[in-house]
Amino acid sequence: MAAADGGAGAGPGVVRRPVWRNLALAALTTSGVLVGTAVAGAPITYEGTVPMATTLGLLLLAHRRWPVSVLLVSLATIIAYRTADLTDAGWVWPAAVIFFFVAADDSAKRPRLSWAVGAGLFQLAFAVTWQWTAGEQEAQRAVGEVGGEALCLALLIAVAVAYRNWLRWRTELTAGLAHAEQERQLEAGRRAAEERLQIARELHDVVAHTLTVVGVQLRVVDEALDDSTVEARAALRTAQEVRAKAVADLRSLIDVLRAPGERADAAAVPAPQADLADLADLLVRSRTSGLEVALETSGDPALVSAPVALASYRVIQESLTNTVKHAGARRATVRLRITADSVEVAVIDDGAGPEPGTVPGHGVNGMRERVAALGGTFRAGAAEGGGYAVHATIPVAGFRP
Repeated sequence: MAAADGGAGAGPGVVRRPVWRNLALAALTTSGVLVGTAVAGAPITYEGTVPMATTLGLLLLAHRRWPVSVLLVSLATIIAYRTADLTDAGWVWPAAVIFFFVAADDSAKRPRLSWAVGAGLFQLAFAVTWQWTAGEQEAQRAVGEVGGEALCLALLIAVAVAYRNWLRWRTELTAGLAHAEQERQLEAGRRAAEERLQIARELHDVVAHTLTVVGVQLRVVDEALDDSTVEARAALRTAQEVRAKAVADLRSLIDVLRAPGERADAAAVPAPQADLADLADLLVRSRTSGLEVALETSGDPALVSAPVALASYRVIQESLTNTVKHAGARRATVRLRITADSVEVAVIDDGAGPEPGTVPGHGVNGMRERVAALGGTFRAGAAEGGGYAVHATIPVAGFRP
């Protein structure tokens, strides 16, 4: 019996359902037995039907911990009252609630459906045998009376099995959705990591180029200061050494970030990075895809640092790519406003944009990561008057103090 019992409430770490639910089931069973007996036309006796109904209800208080035991004791209680001729209630249906819970229970290592079926068949067989041998009715009438009980048992088991299968389906569906969400988050994290690595590579190229130029200028100054003091010359040489060390450290870092197949080319000259001067070519490529693109600019691009120019270009590039691929737009407007403090980028199209509640794609997340890495702000969503808009504001220097 121990193997069959040990329900959901057995473990100390398992959260038990509220006590009031068990009390409600007990009250339902007690009242159900009394009402069912009255509906069947059988008398309700205080020495038989009432105490039996009360006993069956009280037994249900323990059905979550010992379901099979409660079922067997309930059936034994019914047999005791029936054979003592204290009640004319049915042989099976008074225990309908516990029958349902045992048949539907799937929490144990082995389902308890077989216990419910076996106990029900035994109860029916005992009822036929008892009524026939006791001479209460003829055998044919005994079988006819128990036939309704058998139908009740079959219906109970069918509903319980359907309910159990529904619970299994719901659990599997929930687990599947949770797994899919976990996979989506892992994929988003991987994409974000790749984007950060790409940003690191691009920043390396820009910073390495800048430091190289600084080194050249320091060398020119060093050679030009023939009449300078020894201290000044030493300071310039120290600056050159620091510059050389910074370049070496950056090259070491990018070598770690590169994929194994790229490390053989680590000493190669980095490819030129796109910047705001390349916007015209970008718009030409977008127009060849059938998109009408207008460009509105203000300010001096010379104020913009290389990392910010690169990020601004990438935001415009990705936004136009999304417009061509997903928005179904015919026209788009690119606005570039450069002030002494920041670069403001806006790309607005007349497309449909994503459906409400749609999770942002990797491209949008990549733009947000890129802008945030430079201390800027980013937003994307429905534009006023229809269409879709992407806005990014980045400090000119690339980092907010």
